[in-house]
Amino acid sequence: MPRKRPSAAPPPVPPLFTTEETHPEIASMQAVAATEDWAAVAALLEELSPVDRDFALRYLSDVEGVEGLLERALEDDPRDPLLRTLLAERYVHIGWGIRSRYRAEHVSREQFAQFHDWLRRAEQILLEVCAEHPTFVLAWDVRLTTARGLELGHSEARRRYGRLASLDPHSYVAQKALLQQLCPKWSGSWEDAHGFATECAESAPAGAPNGAVVALAHIEHWLELDPPEKERYMASAAVRDDLRRAAARSVRHPEHREDFHSVGAHNAFALAFLLGDHAEDAAAHLRVIGNRASGAPWDYVDDPVTYFSYFRDAALAAG
Repeated sequence: MPRKRPSAAPPPVPPLFTTEETHPEIASMQAVAATEDWAAVAALLEELSPVDRDFALRYLSDVEGVEGLLERALEDDPRDPLLRTLLAERYVHIGWGIRSRYRAEHVSREQFAQFHDWLRRAEQILLEVCAEHPTFVLAWDVRLTTARGLELGHSEARRRYGRLASLDPHSYVAQKALLQQLCPKWSGSWEDAHGFATECAESAPAGAPNGAVVALAHIEHWLELDPPEKERYMASAAVRDDLRRAAARSVRHPEHREDFHSVGAHNAFALAFLLGDHAEDAAAHLRVIGNRASGAPWDYVDDPVTYFSYFRDAALAAG
């Protein structure tokens, strides 16, 4: 990352950091969900493309109290796989909120107990959905998260990902979920994490967002290094060239067509290049996203709003 730390003064026009800000369709869906009108939510979802719909569904779990809406809707249609999967995802969201994002050593025994309780409730729902609807991709996707949270191990996570990939071989959301499992913080290895990321980038269709998994893997690796090594790692020619190859095949490819995943993918590449002080490479992505930031992966740096604004301006000036 550029060596000069930015001023703590807030930027005059703060970047848009939430998905609700960068994608108004998500905000509309969440607002309707808050009114507890499932039919109206379903109608909004039908207006989206399949890829954007899958993306949007995951943000229903962010709506406070939406589990009540889903539970009541299930009273009218108790076997609906989408409703059940969304309810399970909401339970996962509640559980993870209790656990927090801190490392395990900073999470209390009571937090873990409640976290696992919510995840077990979600897992039971998902087991039933997958038994009745084995090709329902969204349920397999959420089961990647429950596998990690319940510490079911890498073999089980790989098995679940294999089932999902047989149905949707280039699910960017699922690949990001498995990447987390493969990192050392979840008892994985950097060899596995980077190998999987490369596989995601190279096997996906040209122009797909999947190449950004490579950027996310390098950011995760950077996060684990000691301060003297962080800059050397991201500034290395090997990492820079790896990022360039992935970006050229992904969101910088002429066949890329923007969808809901594009903003997050460009942000992942932008941050990865900035961490290595590769301003010109970062600028190519920053010009596309403009003021549209994303919570992840910028939440890995201190004061994301200030950093994004400062380094965006510096990179665009240099590149």
